[in-house]
Amino acid sequence: MNQARKEINCEEVYSMGITGRGVGVAVLDTGIYLHEDFKDRVAGFADFVNHRQSPYDDNGHGTHIAAMIGGSGLSSEGTYRGVAPGCRLISVKVLDHKGNGYASDVLAGLKWIREHREEYGIRIVNISVGSLSRKDMTENSILVRGVNAAWDDGLIVVVAAGNHGPGRMTITTPGISRKVITVAVPMITKRWRSWEAVWWIIPAEGLRWHASASRTL
Repeated sequence: MNQARKEINCEEVYSMGITGRGVGVAVLDTGIYLHEDFKDRVAGFADFVNHRQSPYDDNGHGTHIAAMIGGSGLSSEGTYRGVAPGCRLISVKVLDHKGNGYASDVLAGLKWIREHREEYGIRIVNISVGSLSRKDMTENSILVRGVNAAWDDGLIVVVAAGNHGPGRMTITTPGISRKVITVAVPMITKRWRSWEAVWWIIPAEGLRWHASASRTL
């Protein structure tokens, strides 16, 4: 995160007093561990997998993503601060302890977000979920329709491109939607020693030490 913030000029934005304060970001993932980097900013939690009431993360990926978005960096003296350290976080657990899930739970999570957007001030939805199933690779799939509906409601929806690039037809669903913001990462290659845009998302296990860690319950 210390490198990523430099690449997108976060410090310049912070100097203008913009930290995400007052903005609710809903994260559909494996849940969230109440790490000190989140302090009192986890405003809401919904569990569509095990139906627990209190926040938890039995995988770690959701905590990792939430920290990249809104971790304060307190535990690292600011080094690994997220991009919006003042935002409120709303965790929606739709993936199990293995990081797997059902489209029905993702859709239920999106419906919950739309129903609670005013209550939690949700303006942004992050979805690090994707399917490469051939039957899902159409813009009429239920996941694409679900994220499109959230976008049409006025929510900013950000979706991962997936981990299967950079070849053709490797962007996962619902990232193939024409409406939402689909995110990949630039990758440095030793061969060319230059930044090359590819359709890859670095898996959490490769970067977890850069952000907050979750305890497995």
